Amino acid sequence: MQDTVTSAEFAKLLRDIWSDLQEPAVLWQIGTLLLCLGLGWLIQRAALRRGAAAAAAATHTVSAARRFGEHGVKRVIFPLSALLLVLMARGVLARYHNVSLLDLAVPLLSSLAAIRFVVFTLRQAIGRSSWLGAFERFFATLAWLVVALHIVGWLPEVIDSLESVSFTLGSQKLSLWTLLQGLAMVMLTLLLAMWVGGALERRLALAVGMDSNLRVVLARVLRAVLIVVAVLVALPMVGIDLTTLSVFGGALGVGLGFGLQKIAANYVSGFILLLDRSLRIGNLITVGTERGIVKEITTRYTVIRAANGVESIVPNETLVGSVVQNETFSDSQVALPLTFQVGYEADLERAMGILIEVALQQPRVLKDPVPKAFLASFGDNGINLRLGCWIADPEEGTLQITSDINMAVWRRFKAEGISIPFPQREVRLLGAVPEPVATAPVSSQPAQT
Repeated sequence: MQDTVTSAEFAKLLRDIWSDLQEPAVLWQIGTLLLCLGLGWLIQRAALRRGAAAAAAATHTVSAARRFGEHGVKRVIFPLSALLLVLMARGVLARYHNVSLLDLAVPLLSSLAAIRFVVFTLRQAIGRSSWLGAFERFFATLAWLVVALHIVGWLPEVIDSLESVSFTLGSQKLSLWTLLQGLAMVMLTLLLAMWVGGALERRLALAVGMDSNLRVVLARVLRAVLIVVAVLVALPMVGIDLTTLSVFGGALGVGLGFGLQKIAANYVSGFILLLDRSLRIGNLITVGTERGIVKEITTRYTVIRAANGVESIVPNETLVGSVVQNETFSDSQVALPLTFQVGYEADLERAMGILIEVALQQPRVLKDPVPKAFLASFGDNGINLRLGCWIADPEEGTLQITSDINMAVWRRFKAEGISIPFPQREVRLLGAVPEPVATAPVSSQPAQT
């Protein structure tokens, strides 16, 4: 009974609007409505600029609840401010003219504000990195259009028009309205599945004693299963038989299998990496010409950050199908070999002792295993010595520790009088040098006869 009364009220409202459109005085309503919408838009722009300036000048971290409230208010500033202005203008204009057009604007603006806030809340519940964030405005606009058609009473006519467009797929007859219903139901179930998946992922992130890679795998598998279940549940709810789509789905699957082999291989390789735990976040690895720390492992690629700050995106298939040097796989300790050269006249025992002393003075060099010095070889210009020491933090790089050791060794060698040779060439002439032979000068005068 209440729905009938509401429909009758909206029908009367539409008739009043049509009557107002026949009168010149309707221009007052149109101008007032446009002015309210324009002022609402200006208020929104001013609020957004002020919020951006405040965020740039903020020196402290904003809490999650406050950030949620600020972003939520930004979504509804325009409809709420326009709604408030319309209500004020309607109260004033109602004394002199009919305000049927403004009466219709009130529920439309109210529903727009409510829908924008609901979609924003769903996005925050699912996750900020969700695909819903990119289509938030689209979903809100689409939902508002449906509500607006229902408010003005045009939704039944639109549904009848969509149902008139039908086609046959296999043994089932489908209409455009049925497909739109199926799409809407799939979207709703997907939102529910993404929300449940996000909640489970947050719960897994708090699990103590569970490997991080295993948590990532479980979260992604659960989310994928929930998405598939959502689609399988949503389509039959609107009358779409899944068996009708089996042939089409099989053909599509074969086509995708041939066209997306590399992508599928990367996804399978990603799950293998996450499950066998051969790579972990923070490992220092070398694959091909890339060497760096593993920053992120996804189901398609792995991010490696080099020492110079450059991040390389390596497909997971490459990591599974090639040799990967993992310097921190089971033990983070790595050897740091350094080579030095001293002259043949140097005291070798003292020089090797200096190398060990310098290594032990470095805080990054491990005391166990103890650093050792070796006579590596006899070179052309001097004797080659090698210092072997170990460090436990290769992810911090080796350039700084190498430079520190080299500088300390150079200072100690200089203080101890141990020479560091450089390439020299000595040329010797064997035997007596032949004296130059005197020759008679050649006359340039012509011969006389």
